[in-house]
Amino acid sequence: QVQLVESGGGLVEPGGSLRLSCVASGRTFSIHTFGWSRRAPGKERELVATITRGGSTKYGDSVQGRFTISTDNPKNTVYLQMNSLKPEDTAVYYCNVDTWSGNYWGQGTQVTVSS
Repeated sequence: QVQLVESGGGLVEPGGSLRLSCVASGRTFSIHTFGWSRRAPGKERELVATITRGGSTKYGDSVQGRFTISTDNPKNTVYLQMNSLKPEDTAVYYCNVDTWSGNYWGQGTQVTVSS
């Protein structure tokens, strides 16, 4: 199994920035893709970004150009740099990993964009 712990959420004003971190532990050798998703109140979960061990990235249309996903592979850590934040980015952000034997999720971290 893989355990995930997110950090870095909080309250930020519109136009501001935050960086989320997620540290994986356990059977990390089996991870081939890291990702971030989010769920806003009253909405379905939305894919934010993914990155493979090889560095290939994908982004959701709503965050393209504003968010950047990256990894520190030796530390089994994935980051989400969020710039130009908007009120509609307010959500609980979840880290997840895809492994050769399953998919695992973190507990989530709240991001609130408000003045």
